[in-house]
Amino acid sequence: MKTVFAYLKGYYGRMAFGFLIKLAGVCSELLLPFILSHILENVVKRDVQDILFWGGLMLLCAGLGCVLNLTANRMAARVSRNFAETMRKNLFAKILHLSAAQTDKFTIPSLESRITTDTYNVHHFVNMMQRIGVRAPIILIGGITITLLMDAALSLTMIAILPFIFITVFCISRKGVPLYAKIQRSVDNMVRVVREDVQGIRVIKALSKVDHEHRRYDNVNQTLVSDEKRAGRIMSSVNPIMVMFMNMGSVAVIALSGNRVSQGLSQPETIIAFMQYFTMISMSMMTVSNMFMMYTKSAASAKRIEEVLQTEEDISVYSKEEYKDKETDARIVFDNVSFSYNGKRDNLKNLSFSIPKGGTLGIIGATGSGKSTLVKLLLRFYDVNQGGIFLNGEDIRTIEKDKLYAMFGTALQFDFLYADTIAENIKFGRNITDEAVEEAAKIAQAHQFITEFKDGYKHMLSPHGTNISGGQKQRVLISRALAAKPEILVLDDSSSALDYKTDAALRQALKESLKDCTVVTVAQRVSSVKDCGLIIVLEDGEVIGMGTHEELLSSCDAYKEISDSQMGGAFVE
Repeated sequence: MKTVFAYLKGYYGRMAFGFLIKLAGVCSELLLPFILSHILENVVKRDVQDILFWGGLMLLCAGLGCVLNLTANRMAARVSRNFAETMRKNLFAKILHLSAAQTDKFTIPSLESRITTDTYNVHHFVNMMQRIGVRAPIILIGGITITLLMDAALSLTMIAILPFIFITVFCISRKGVPLYAKIQRSVDNMVRVVREDVQGIRVIKALSKVDHEHRRYDNVNQTLVSDEKRAGRIMSSVNPIMVMFMNMGSVAVIALSGNRVSQGLSQPETIIAFMQYFTMISMSMMTVSNMFMMYTKSAASAKRIEEVLQTEEDISVYSKEEYKDKETDARIVFDNVSFSYNGKRDNLKNLSFSIPKGGTLGIIGATGSGKSTLVKLLLRFYDVNQGGIFLNGEDIRTIEKDKLYAMFGTALQFDFLYADTIAENIKFGRNITDEAVEEAAKIAQAHQFITEFKDGYKHMLSPHGTNISGGQKQRVLISRALAAKPEILVLDDSSSALDYKTDAALRQALKESLKDCTVVTVAQRVSSVKDCGLIIVLEDGEVIGMGTHEELLSSCDAYKEISDSQMGGAFVE
């Protein structure tokens, strides 16, 4: 928890001040039984004024304790809230900077539960630690100190019970961290299923698989319930065992106090005050045990948060001494590139090609052939295992990330739209003028349908753009990719939902408008890539054909077969 609690450093001053206020408030409460004992022993035999004075003092202490504790609790809530806000902010920033490989390792559902459930668990613990976690030890220590001064023999009887309680709490708490860590992994699985079902709800209903998904959810839900039951059985044993020990101590104290009063060694007034202190100490012990249980849950969550925060960057910017520039006039060069996701099987093998500035590249192949992998390497979502990728002669591993990504405009296969206006979805937080947005939409063949909306570019989209068609969604995404006037435009199967006429108009507009922009098009349809200056045909990560459309028709049987099967060998412009 060291990394997580490092976020509290800036709040140590406020926490210390809150601790002093809490100390004063608890001390006011601790005075109440002592004053009561004094009243019963010395004041009730005096006049009314003395009784009113000491009674008023008790009311003052009670009121002061209430005000001071409320103030300290408000300060604790503010500190824990600000601490959690900073932690969540940094955790979210770290998640955004994770590489694709690191995101794959953690999984999206797990990252979601870490930034929600896990941060809440730590936030809750920090809050309670300042509130009752400070109060309980003060009452425990203060109560024992006062009872030792009042009657050492009775106090030692009570103290003898405490080691048994501490040992019980310690032993059970040690088992709590792995149990709660397992619960959080089960939460990850449940979040994953919910996330998948929410995203695929239309398909689920269309295929009448609602019952099937109910059963799938029930399985992960039952696993979570089972893990919680096991943790609950073990952790819930703390309170009953503590109550048993405290009751044993209470019986021993009552038996001994009765004997001491009968022998004249203690006064009844002292015993009344002592029993009140014993009750306060018992409650503080229960609170300490609950704090230990909260700690076990928080420690498990903090460990999961730390795993993300301490993850080192695996996509670094290297020096040009390590990866030298290449003398070339080409915009993009792949030089004998090979790559594997798992290190066992190459997903791309010995890939080499070059594209000039203003040139066009088409990539086509069956599902799983390596098309999207090529794009991910070009965007440096992953680093190559062998060879090199060069942009304007520079190895991409030596280009600063901001500079690298500023070169690209991308419309990926599984891109997203968020709940905002069409204009803001195209701008995507970038400093892009409304004129540039409209120009990009015209090239992407989106301007016409956008202006048909009553509010035009200010038309609100629902999350994931579910209130527009698939083709309209793709054209908005292409507009986003074009809006910043990139050097390299990457279209990864981003026109699959367009009809042939719109697709042809889009290709023609790109050709006319983007003279100096290098365009990389990944597609399933030959019609989307046939006009590219270079077309690469992939199969199982290997190049089985490379050239222009006409060259591939005569030299690559697989390409010709795709062309003939899609359009019967002819194309409609």
